[in-house]
Amino acid sequence: MTVSFGWGPVEARILAEAAACVVVVDVLSFTTAVVAASLRNHGAVARWLLDRGHGTAERPLAVIASGERWPDGSLRPALEDLLGAGAVLSALRGTHPLTPEATAAATLWDATEDPVAALHGCDSGRELYEYGYPQDVAVAAETDSSTTVPVLVDGAFQEAP
Repeated sequence: MTVSFGWGPVEARILAEAAACVVVVDVLSFTTAVVAASLRNHGAVARWLLDRGHGTAERPLAVIASGERWPDGSLRPALEDLLGAGAVLSALRGTHPLTPEATAAATLWDATEDPVAALHGCDSGRELYEYGYPQDVAVAAETDSSTTVPVLVDGAFQEAP
């Protein structure tokens, strides 16, 4: 494994066993990743990973789409998190070998003509509109607008150097 992709906390735990770094993508919610990525900072996250040599045989990388939860607590794959993961993975694809799952996520990102419209129209985006939080979707849709790379250190997020 050099760069892999998975869904939710169960797969995150499994893939983390062989990874030097885990990136958790949570586009419309707060995340508790080691490295946190979204549509807003996907370019900065990819550059940070590349600069530190992640995604190589010596420093394998796992990118996890958080997803949402169904009422019974099971994982509900969420398009916005798949797109966010795909954005990070697409930036790594030219220089790092991706698993087939990671390649599929990157390909979806590359093939999405209007990711902002997809974010506003997906189930989670529509839910936020219904709950009265359209501004949260608008902010999340500001693609590649942030250079901040949040890294979890001793239980708290810090901006990566």
